[in-house]
Amino acid sequence: MGLLVLLWICGLIAAAAWWVGIGLEQWSVSYGDQPGEFEDLKRRASVALLVAVLVATAGPAVIALVAYQLRRVRTAVVFLVLTVVIAVPAVPLAASAGRDLNPAPAATTPGPPEHCVELSGGDTRCPGG
Repeated sequence: MGLLVLLWICGLIAAAAWWVGIGLEQWSVSYGDQPGEFEDLKRRASVALLVAVLVATAGPAVIALVAYQLRRVRTAVVFLVLTVVIAVPAVPLAASAGRDLNPAPAATTPGPPEHCVELSGGDTRCPGG
């Protein structure tokens, strides 16, 4: 059990360090003039955040499952509660990061009609002639 907890904590530290490192890269790139690089870093930051959220929530769930299999019910309950407590703020974070990875297509504004459009008011002529 102790080894699993240690692995989970090391995974959290590694994911957090990766995410903070990308944030520092974004900070240094924000002073440059390469917008494409900033978008790439934004995408990498979203992936790192998703990995951190996954590690944070899956770790205690796996530990709870292993503890239950080893008949350590109290330990399993503690880590199951920890999983729920971590998952409550993690779900909105993951949803936000997922939206950043798959942004909605930009709304296009329709141009002027290329055919005759009748105006209301009883006039059947097309505008402009």
